[in-house]
Amino acid sequence: MMHRETLLNQLKEQSFDILVIGGGATGAGIALDAATRGLRVALVERDDFASGTSSKSTKLIHGGVRYLEQAVKKLDRGQLALVRDALHERATLLKIAPHLTRPLAILTPLYKWYQGPYYRVGLKMYDALAGRANLFRSRWINAKAARAKFPLLKSEHLQGGVIYSDGQFDDARMNVCLALTAVEKGAVVLNHVEVTALLKEKEKIKGAKLHDLISGEKFDVTAKVVINATGPFVDSLRKMDEPSCKPLLTASSGVHIVLDAKFCPPDMGLLIPKTEDGRVIFLLPWLSHTLVGTTDNPAVIEKNPKPTEQEITYILRHLKKYLGIPIKREEVKSAWSGLRPLVSNPKAVDTAKLSRDHIIQVSSSGLLTITGGKWTTYRKMALDAVNQALKIGALKTKPSQTEKIFLVGAEGFKPGLAQELEKDFKLSRDIAHHLTCSYGVRARQVLQLAQNGYGSRLAEGHPYLEAEVVYGVREEGAQTAIDILARRMRLAFLDQKVAVQVLPRVIEMMQKELKWNATRQEDERNKALHYFK
Repeated sequence: MMHRETLLNQLKEQSFDILVIGGGATGAGIALDAATRGLRVALVERDDFASGTSSKSTKLIHGGVRYLEQAVKKLDRGQLALVRDALHERATLLKIAPHLTRPLAILTPLYKWYQGPYYRVGLKMYDALAGRANLFRSRWINAKAARAKFPLLKSEHLQGGVIYSDGQFDDARMNVCLALTAVEKGAVVLNHVEVTALLKEKEKIKGAKLHDLISGEKFDVTAKVVINATGPFVDSLRKMDEPSCKPLLTASSGVHIVLDAKFCPPDMGLLIPKTEDGRVIFLLPWLSHTLVGTTDNPAVIEKNPKPTEQEITYILRHLKKYLGIPIKREEVKSAWSGLRPLVSNPKAVDTAKLSRDHIIQVSSSGLLTITGGKWTTYRKMALDAVNQALKIGALKTKPSQTEKIFLVGAEGFKPGLAQELEKDFKLSRDIAHHLTCSYGVRARQVLQLAQNGYGSRLAEGHPYLEAEVVYGVREEGAQTAIDILARRMRLAFLDQKVAVQVLPRVIEMMQKELKWNATRQEDERNKALHYFK
């Protein structure tokens, strides 16, 4: 698994075919793709895996109904290709990570009679683009059936609705599993390692200067190809290469809020098709809570952006229009903002109209930058990036293997695993379900730790075990309290007050595992509290 000291020594001592900078979905996907082709690959991430955009998505594996609508209206083949690729990748993700993913039905309520034919035709196109990978056919239901499917839906003027299929996943857990799988396939993958400069020889990039933010050590690493996969921050790294380069990106903020489970059925999502400014909002069941979002506003590129009260109010205001009950601000358990890296288009009026497709750019010094895209198509993006890297580095290897490689936890996974764990370890049902959906077959390793003194719930009313803190440190590369609370488990995203309450216990266990001194413990506490502000 991810043992930091071993990986750090390999990073310092070896040279590589490919150095990936950025540990989000795209970077981790590239590391896995390259490693499974037999290449020597290293990945460094200055924060944690999925610490940025890749942990802050709408948790949908989808083709993008809105992108299809734009493709038809604008006769845009690029958007159509994006939807088709995403629907193919949706099927692949459901296959290679069955513990982290699931199909999800989504209802679009319609309040005007003429909306029915429009949406039915559009969703039939969505079904057709999915082809054999379609999960189930979209269908029209009347108003009574719509209310039965989604009881809180406003009934006044309701004409009916259309139901279509998409997929759902735990984005941060998926990202961590990609990194873990890459390590098991031979990649050297490390979080909390920052690039401070790019190394060049005869004007060509040959590696990077690195700073291990945990130990403070600085060293160089050499590679035949360097890939910039830093999401919203790609322009910062490009300027490290060429200070005068023009920006590739415009960013938009995507804000989500989390509510109690009572606001959404456990097996049905809701798509609010039209807001006051033409965007869409999803209301979805997620980890025994209700997830609502997203906004789409121009944003400044920064680390750990915060949602504004205006954006939270925007979401609550639109929920009120579609649900039969008002939702108070104090009922919001958590809120976060993620930055979407959007490929710049000067003709676009606003960020909602910018491209979600990805681009690859190679600088004169050989820096390969990949940006744009969406979570669902990370594997396709990784494949394209590695193929381009092979040309730059004159590397020869076999084609991509990732379409058929199971991610960590999926090896031998079967749907009845939760029931087996519940019986074998005498678990509460919610804990057995949570461990199965987070760790797959490796849930048994977590439970072995639970039997050795870490079997208590971390927080009352939540399924997380103390054993997961220890497992996250020993096996999944967690180095900070936020690594644990936000990415190895999702408590920071589900209920911020509870996450703050359990922070002292998390730090106590991590101190024991990582041998922190009193100063480091206090630093961890302060950094975590700042994260929650």
